[in-house]
Amino acid sequence: MQFHGQFMPVVDTHADSLGAVLRGERHLHERSDKGQLDFPRMLEGGHTLQFFSLWVEPEYKPERAQARLLQYVDAFWSEIGAHPELITPVTDLATLEQVLSQGGLGGVPSIEGAEGVGTDPAMVRILHRLGVRLMSLTWNERNALADGAGEEPGGGGVSRAGRAIIEEMNRVNIIPDVSHIAEAGFWDVLEISTRPVIASHSNCRELAPHRRNLSDAQIRALAEQGGVQGITFVRGFLQGSEDLDRVIDHMMHSLEVVGSDRHVGLGSDFDGVDNPVTGLEDVTALPQLAERMSARGLSDETIGRVLGYNYIDFLRKAWA
Repeated sequence: MQFHGQFMPVVDTHADSLGAVLRGERHLHERSDKGQLDFPRMLEGGHTLQFFSLWVEPEYKPERAQARLLQYVDAFWSEIGAHPELITPVTDLATLEQVLSQGGLGGVPSIEGAEGVGTDPAMVRILHRLGVRLMSLTWNERNALADGAGEEPGGGGVSRAGRAIIEEMNRVNIIPDVSHIAEAGFWDVLEISTRPVIASHSNCRELAPHRRNLSDAQIRALAEQGGVQGITFVRGFLQGSEDLDRVIDHMMHSLEVVGSDRHVGLGSDFDGVDNPVTGLEDVTALPQLAERMSARGLSDETIGRVLGYNYIDFLRKAWA
């Protein structure tokens, strides 16, 4: 994105757009008036790097979860492969730097809820070879690895099998994602993981007391370990005015809690909601977010860090 005469990369760690592909509703390489994100609109909005969620729908769990997960993997590579002139798969430092230097668009496959992975660490290795670079243990419900946020209050932590999966993720370098996990599991992941983790799409519980949001203690701990919190655009996780300004409220709260602008980013959840927030109806509205951040008093340096540089720095360290 060009903003105030300078290039600012835009990185978003969560979008559910591949679901529309599998449902036969549209292709991401074609501009659409449906949904909130596709490759042409990403380019129009000045986007740089998008993590595409491989989210197995509840009706496929548990027996058909692995087969459905592989369909998502295939959809990711098919959509990107159809028009390589529009988007580049980003799976390592070389491809990341290629996208940044050439001013193009990059995509990364990520797993939201590991039911399709199961309890065998070999599946972690296989999925890494298929390009997966980010994974959460749970969606909202309990599985064999941990309890999801939907089990709150009283959700449990990470199981022995979940510990083995995290250890293998660390070994092959798949980034652990603590969005959607119950709070006990959050603390377990931070204790188990030898590498920094992210919360790909979670807001601030102090502003919106939702079980999917992070407490101030969690936000600080995530930052202390070198992680990044992706502020999401989901109305229920914003509360208050549920608009573009409320998104910035959550950004500014996290900045204040951490006392640094190095640990906040974007995790839109585009195409994961039917009713997008006012002012951020689709990915082409991201320049409006930058403009409003500036109007709210954030410096260009901080805006650049939140829009993308924090995640770029995180990935450069992770993939070095």
